[in-house]
Amino acid sequence: MFLSPGCPRSLRVAITLALLRLDDSIATILVTSPGATCGVAGSLRRAYEATWHHYDGPQTMPALCDRWSGRVVSNHTPDILRDLAVRLADPAEAGGARLRPAALAADIDAVHALLADLPAVLAPLDARLAAGPFALGGELTAADVDLWVALAYLGDRAADGAPLAARYPRLADYVRRLRSHPAFQRGLALTRGVAEEAA
Repeated sequence: MFLSPGCPRSLRVAITLALLRLDDSIATILVTSPGATCGVAGSLRRAYEATWHHYDGPQTMPALCDRWSGRVVSNHTPDILRDLAVRLADPAEAGGARLRPAALAADIDAVHALLADLPAVLAPLDARLAAGPFALGGELTAADVDLWVALAYLGDRAADGAPLAARYPRLADYVRRLRSHPAFQRGLALTRGVAEEAA
């Protein structure tokens, strides 16, 4: 898995890998200079060229690559996240983590859609956390990965410049609480981006 520092999509993938305990099974490589032609960036470039003959477009990340064929399997983050959570996750192996249970799939997608309107939807998101410790109640799901990363990149200020903690205390507490979760810490450590300084 090729990831980019400071990229919210890469952070979502890194946290998901850690939550599902797949970060030891799926090698992750941080690409700090995508335009380079040697080293890690060169490996990514070769994967794109092996997938699409004479490829000369951008090297989009995250990119899930197959070591055996040397090709890009997917560079579409929603598909990568869905495949990790649904097809590759073993709840027994991952300590019971079920990031995308079928019964909550529509709710997870609804939270993700809401995030397109940040910071306008901070009030309903804050109210939602009154019902439980996580975005959809009592269980940590993919909605929490999406919400937490969006809030981490938003920073500690609401739209009107007021401190997030003063205006939306449940959201501020949520960001702090999940930031101390080992999987979120591992995702931050791996991607080492802007979000590491937020919250």
